[in-house]
Amino acid sequence: MTNVTIDGERLWSTLMETAEIGGTPKGGIRRLTLSEEDRRVRDWFRQACEAAGCTVTVDGVGNMFARRPGRNDALPPICMGSHLDTQPTGGKFDGCLGVLAGLEVLRSLQAIGYETNAPIELVNWTNEEGARFTPAMMASAAFAGVFTTDYVLSRQDRDGVAFADALDAIGYRGDRPVGGRPLSAMFELHIEQGPILEREEKLIGVVTGVQAIRWFELTVTGAAAHAGSTPMPARRDALVGAARAILAVEAVAQANGPLAVGTVGILECRPGSTNVVPGEVFLTIDLRHPDDATLDRMETDLRTRLAEALGGLDFACERIWLSPAVHFDPTLVGLVRDAAESLGLPHRDIVSGPGHDAAYIARVAPTTMIFVPCRDGISHNEAEETSFAQCAAGAQVLLNAVLAFDQTLEG
Repeated sequence: MTNVTIDGERLWSTLMETAEIGGTPKGGIRRLTLSEEDRRVRDWFRQACEAAGCTVTVDGVGNMFARRPGRNDALPPICMGSHLDTQPTGGKFDGCLGVLAGLEVLRSLQAIGYETNAPIELVNWTNEEGARFTPAMMASAAFAGVFTTDYVLSRQDRDGVAFADALDAIGYRGDRPVGGRPLSAMFELHIEQGPILEREEKLIGVVTGVQAIRWFELTVTGAAAHAGSTPMPARRDALVGAARAILAVEAVAQANGPLAVGTVGILECRPGSTNVVPGEVFLTIDLRHPDDATLDRMETDLRTRLAEALGGLDFACERIWLSPAVHFDPTLVGLVRDAAESLGLPHRDIVSGPGHDAAYIARVAPTTMIFVPCRDGISHNEAEETSFAQCAAGAQVLLNAVLAFDQTLEG
């Protein structure tokens, strides 16, 4: 097992090649879920996996599974993977590294004819980002039984396009059932998307879990009015109220520091005219904390502060997504730690701030993650950067941990 090595140059080449699919002038990627660019990268992924000796299947929400047979195909598969969709101005590595490093593992095993005990599956999960369809990580959640297939297919983007229609349009609504089958384990490699590993000069993050996340949609309603003739005391300005609401989100996060975070990521002002007092504002709120009980208190605090901030205006605040804190499988976490140590790679345990598909799969199978650093902690940004050496190190830890787990299974 220790003699099996990944080809770092080949991995880097695939990262750069696929980055051209939806590539942006600033060096990032725009590859929204179920877009034409998503179709193109899916086609590439299918062809590359088939060339590596895999059979590719697709389920009813577009999740793609590339299966390499094992010595005992009756064993549940060991899975690797992440996602190939991106943010509107995403980087080259978020999600993509986990999928393409998994592909490199398959290629390396195929090149030397290595036979695993269990089959290995590489997964491209649909709609991890949640940038086009909300909530995020819908398809892995459906696999885990958290959402129904019908719920996922019914979701609409901001233009009113249904998930089902977009899936059909790119030809990736598969015939396989969504979930309902066992996995031996799930490993996901990802960039950290934060600054801790780089600051501490650690090459590998041994991920022990994922913090809790809640998303809200807030609509503030006042009254549209003429900007020139409506006195200030007579106004019901929805945008002024929304500004106070944004400060309330900031206050909630600050009050629960240092681990709490709060973000307003979307702000839409209507009717959107220079000389009209805004009558309605829509915004999104993202609250996170590693502890579920603390996040409960944060939500209660948020609702109290919103009521105070929006006095005199109508508003509706709906929680649209809740992802509880996740604790990964201790055995798999230990295998990742052992792999990093055996390779002599500086590492540390870490809790993930962002959500990942692994958080949902952990509900139905032993799961863990591996982090590598990203420059300045920047992610969800075209400036996102991870080095050749960091990608290669993460892929090697992935391969070693997968093979170490496979050796615990009966061939």
